[in-house]
Amino acid sequence: MDGANLFQLGYGLETGAQAEDSRSTIAAPTRDVLDENRDDHFIRRDGRVFAGTHLIIEVVDGSGLDDEARIQQAFRDCVDECGATLLHIHTHKFSPQGVSGVAVLAESHISVHTWPEIGYGAFDVFMCGDAQPWRAVDVLKRAFGTEDVRVRELLRGDGLVPGSAAA
Repeated sequence: MDGANLFQLGYGLETGAQAEDSRSTIAAPTRDVLDENRDDHFIRRDGRVFAGTHLIIEVVDGSGLDDEARIQQAFRDCVDECGATLLHIHTHKFSPQGVSGVAVLAESHISVHTWPEIGYGAFDVFMCGDAQPWRAVDVLKRAFGTEDVRVRELLRGDGLVPGSAAA
């Protein structure tokens, strides 16, 4: 199959990614996202409805942040502890040091970039649905042998559902 045929199939020649089909004329059904019986992955907490909880987690004075296998295991342990569903892990080890990686989840993702020379790892844990991303904090403390883990929480999509503050 030549490049033109691949393009017609919707595959990008550079990346192998599929193009989004924008020709569809079928409108998505509208549903009340405030309905507690709705089968979705929105989070409902304290009268708010939002897409997901995104934790910005900084591991400080950690050890093992240059160990690709250890980072992959930490991803797996976070997934298990948080009650999420792992789809794929991809990591890359840099030279002379550092690791970047992502665990793609059915509920979103966990990602990292490390600076082992200063004991620092910048993690993102973003999950929707029933997953419990805050449980990842203790997993990362244990995995990298530190008590100095700093966390900021973002409620992704907060305020986008009209009237959710009154729900």
